[in-house]
Amino acid sequence: MFSVSRLCALKTTPRLFLRCESTKADQLITINNKTYKSDPEFTNVTPSIIAHVNRSLHKKPNHPVNILRDLIEKKLSSVDNAFTTYNNFAPVVSTFENFDSLGFPADHPGRSKSDTYYVNDKTLLRTHTSAHEMECYNKIDLTGKPGFLISADVYRRDEIDKTHYPVFHQMEGCRIWKNRSIDEVKVDLKVLQKKLDEHEMNLIVEDQSLDNTPEKNPKQQYMTDQEVDLVSQHLKRSLELVISEVFNQKINSMKKEKKSVNIPNELKVRWVNAYFPWTAPSWEIEVWWNNDWLEICGCGIVQQQVLLNAGYKKDSTISWAFGLGLDRIAMLLFEIPDIRLLWSEDNRFINQFKDGQINTFKPYSKYPGTTRDVAFWLPDSSEVSTEIHENDLMEIVRNAAGSLVESVKLIDRFQSTQTNKTSLCYRINYQSMDRNITNDEVNEIQKQVEAELIDKFHVSLR
Repeated sequence: MFSVSRLCALKTTPRLFLRCESTKADQLITINNKTYKSDPEFTNVTPSIIAHVNRSLHKKPNHPVNILRDLIEKKLSSVDNAFTTYNNFAPVVSTFENFDSLGFPADHPGRSKSDTYYVNDKTLLRTHTSAHEMECYNKIDLTGKPGFLISADVYRRDEIDKTHYPVFHQMEGCRIWKNRSIDEVKVDLKVLQKKLDEHEMNLIVEDQSLDNTPEKNPKQQYMTDQEVDLVSQHLKRSLELVISEVFNQKINSMKKEKKSVNIPNELKVRWVNAYFPWTAPSWEIEVWWNNDWLEICGCGIVQQQVLLNAGYKKDSTISWAFGLGLDRIAMLLFEIPDIRLLWSEDNRFINQFKDGQINTFKPYSKYPGTTRDVAFWLPDSSEVSTEIHENDLMEIVRNAAGSLVESVKLIDRFQSTQTNKTSLCYRINYQSMDRNITNDEVNEIQKQVEAELIDKFHVSLR
């Protein structure tokens, strides 16, 4: 739900005014042994993306993503054993589960085909773990625990570079108080605060959100000021405990490895106001690390409509929720320079890590890369039938090159004064993380990219 850097209104991607051919009708798509009928207007999921469905790095032993997930789950559960964990949800969900149940507006950019992998008009590959939030709320009475943690692989069409990948992993946590029991919240907060006070990490907290006015970060009308204060304190102390544990392990690892850098003896964090459609009020927490403020997590008090959608009675319940991206934090903690490495099956990568430990990744080789440019004229405006985001071009490259592409960047754009046509030039950097690639191999991939651009987008190569 809240994966930072992908929060709320997803970032706007440049649009290329190109013509895109629709998927053929009546095609069938099989995902996890279940078959779906495609939709010529919506289907945009590709075989290369479907191939990632069963990788589940968040459950893979001795993998950095799994190590981080397990660390967070254990620390939160150590407080009062209040959380049920869910790590096995299938990735295909309905548009209602992914968007409507959470109050996404109809025009929210996250619903766009340029950002989301649709199986058909009613189903898609989840874009966040919150797609399962309503189901988990419904199970609270069965589990007997007032909270839950969801970890899963999520899917979004995105740019290609060292920090973005179309499949990544999120963790989401929720805690609920039925009957809005203030006394119960106070008891839970006292237990949590004791756990935080006992932690060896020296945490310096700055809370900019304390300067709130109702206009800056409004609360929901059905909640009292005291409820908001106590529940927000419980949420913030929970996340401060998680961050204390995670970064304390990183600092201890740095000391053990005797890194030559300045090792901090304290950790500074700050709370800032944020906005999400499904929580109010909402916040982000940032950590001061390597001389910069890094966004770690988004969170807030769950909108009552989400709780009503889950079957709770009006004005009866209060809950908080948070969400974070496991891959990005794992890359930070293990010092992994390229997100593609997380998907590597090379033993030189896999064998460096062990469950329960945070250690620094040691590069095993730097294979040479090579670049190719693809330049083309966009069709005349009279030929354009569809606005296509830059992500569609990224998909063409990704489908042709797979993990052999490191980055794709627009390096030139100009408009001809004679023809009034627009020209674009993209530079594609090919580099494998695990082996050498040949010029012949790259040239064949480049031909595929060019052929797809011509076939799907009706461009003219320069």
